[in-house]
Amino acid sequence: MSYEAKFRVWRGDAGEGELTDYTVEVNEGEVVLDIIHRLQATQAPDLAVRWNCKAGKCGSCSAEINGMPRLLCMTRMSTFSPDETITVTPVRTFPVIRDLVTDVSFNYEKARQIPSFDPGDTKPGEFRMMQQDVERSQEFRKCIECFLCNNVCHVIRDHEENKESFAGPRFLMRISELEMHPADAADRRKIAQEDHGLGFCNITKCCTEVCPEHIKITDNALIPMKERVAGQKYDPLVWLGSKLGIVKKGQDTPSA
Repeated sequence: MSYEAKFRVWRGDAGEGELTDYTVEVNEGEVVLDIIHRLQATQAPDLAVRWNCKAGKCGSCSAEINGMPRLLCMTRMSTFSPDETITVTPVRTFPVIRDLVTDVSFNYEKARQIPSFDPGDTKPGEFRMMQQDVERSQEFRKCIECFLCNNVCHVIRDHEENKESFAGPRFLMRISELEMHPADAADRRKIAQEDHGLGFCNITKCCTEVCPEHIKITDNALIPMKERVAGQKYDPLVWLGSKLGIVKKGQDTPSA
C-alpha cells in the first residue's frame, strides 16, 4: 500500500537556506532515507545527503527529523501518520555544507587529540582481563560515530565558543573507555578534565537518549569518569598516596 506524504526539507548552503515543501510517494516498509532517495530521483536531483550503509551501522545519514536527531535509515515511515508533515533538517551543531550535509570535521579533530591506547610494559599475549572488564569496554565499542550525541549536547549545540575546550560525549566516552581498561597504563583523568572539558557535562542524559546503539553514555561512561576525577582531586588520602607513588591507576575508584 502506498500513499503521498508531505515533506519539508531544508535546502541551502553555508550562506543561507530555507525549508522547501515536497509531496513524495511512500511505500510500505520504507524508511525516511528511502523517501529522500526517491525525492532525489523524481524532484530534486541536486539534493545533497550523506549516507553509506543504509543499515544503521555507518552513522553517515545523521539528520534531524521533526526536530529530533536521528538516523535517516533507521527512522521508519510507519512511525508517522500519513497526514503528518515530516520536516528533515541537517544536524544543528555542525556547519552546513549543503542541504542535509554538514561539516563534522570537529569530531575528527577531537579524536586526534586523544592519546592512543598505552599498553605500558605489557608484551603481546601477557595480559589477562577479567570478563567484566571485557564487557564494560565492549559497550562503548558499539559506537558507530554518527555524532548524534555530540549534536544534541547543549554544551556545544548552544555555545559555539565551547567547542575548543569540550570534546563532547562521544570522545569523553572514548577517554573513559581507555581509563577503565586495565591494560592501559596512562592516567586519563587529567586529560578528560583539563584538556577535553569533562566538567562542562552536567549529565542531562540527552546524549544517551539519541544514541541509535542504545549505549548508556551518561551512566556507564561520563558519570564513572567524573567519579574517578573527583576521587583523584578531592580525596585527601588518594592525593597523598599519589604524591608518595603508592596509588596506582584505578585503585582509588570503585569498579563502575
